[in-house]
Amino acid sequence: MDAFQIIGPVMIGPSSSHTAGAIRIGRLARAILGETPCRAEILLHGSFARTYHGHGTGRALVAGLLGFDVDDERVREALAIAPREGLEVVFGAKDLGDVHPNSVQLNLQGREKAVPWR
Repeated sequence: MDAFQIIGPVMIGPSSSHTAGAIRIGRLARAILGETPCRAEILLHGSFARTYHGHGTGRALVAGLLGFDVDDERVREALAIAPREGLEVVFGAKDLGDVHPNSVQLNLQGREKAVPWR
């Protein structure tokens, strides 16, 4: 065990909430859908919407939708990997009301079903 495992999660950065947390959101949404999505509309709220480029939130959400874990080296390349895996991604911003500033609405389409999730 090293200092980074004691201090925080072993993860691809730069931010535990904007990357590690976002990966977990994507993985949970994928689990609810029950399959790898073929289309994802990602509507970012609050802090996620304002800083997702610099903090890697977009690629982290996509990494989670692809089933990557927080320490997977492919997280950095998730936006490039998505189309090769048959996942079309569209980003936008949306005011989701009185929710946590790091919130997102994921509208997912799989081969079998669709799930709007936030």
